[in-house]
Amino acid sequence: MTRDDGNQDDNRLGSFLRSRRERIDAASAGVVDNTRRRVKGLRREELALLAGVSPSYYTRIEQGRDRHPSREILEALARVLRLDDTERGYLWSLVAPALASADGQEAADPVRTVRPGVLVLLERWADLPAFVVGPGRDVLAATALATRVNPAWSAGHNLIEFTFLDPRAREVYPDWDDIAVQAVAGLRTTAAARPGQLDGFVADMRERSKTFRALWDSHEVYDRVTGEKRLAVDGLREDGVGEDGVLTLDFETFALAGPEGHVLYVYFPRPGSKDDAALRGLARRLER
Repeated sequence: MTRDDGNQDDNRLGSFLRSRRERIDAASAGVVDNTRRRVKGLRREELALLAGVSPSYYTRIEQGRDRHPSREILEALARVLRLDDTERGYLWSLVAPALASADGQEAADPVRTVRPGVLVLLERWADLPAFVVGPGRDVLAATALATRVNPAWSAGHNLIEFTFLDPRAREVYPDWDDIAVQAVAGLRTTAAARPGQLDGFVADMRERSKTFRALWDSHEVYDRVTGEKRLAVDGLREDGVGEDGVLTLDFETFALAGPEGHVLYVYFPRPGSKDDAALRGLARRLER
């Protein structure tokens, strides 16, 4: 059986609930305790009582002996645990029926072929860093400018492997610590939505990177569809983007319709900024 954490059983629901329970400050949750606490966060029985659930029943849920609690119970637990929208969605996905084949085998690998129409769009967007990834964060297609800005953004690379296994990552990402946390939390959200499909990849990364393993075991979930990223790019100093050559780009993500689970990332500078001028300079040099 595939392991989700250090345990032999695949008790993702219980592991997630326990990780969220341990981060809640008991006093702020309204628990009065005059004893010297030796546990982090809420005790099982405290969470159960605050949620209006029998302590023995909640223990069965966390231990994996009841994996299908009602929506009402999940709502009550989510309220006490102060889950945000992404964490709530992840919680529901852990209880939903697995999207596996009838014979019990893991779901098939995602289709790695990008639709022709999407490839045409990438060709038209020569002045922007844009690329398509699969559920496991494999880069399936990219603009030449994307590859120029970040070596990880080129077809054949994997964003997770680059972040944790390639020594260039800490040079490319000035905010590497934040990006690493977000990368793993986002992968966990995707893995929950596609049960079984990414288990092998996650197990492999857990073996190859202690940092990845620690972040994965923290059970953080993340679903960021827009934001900002800083990248250290060779050759930017001549374009006037500071002595460190750091390019700041906003990004948007677009989930492509279909069963493949492909996502299109598009990065762009703020109009009129030094980053805008620098990116235009990089694009012009690529055209030569």
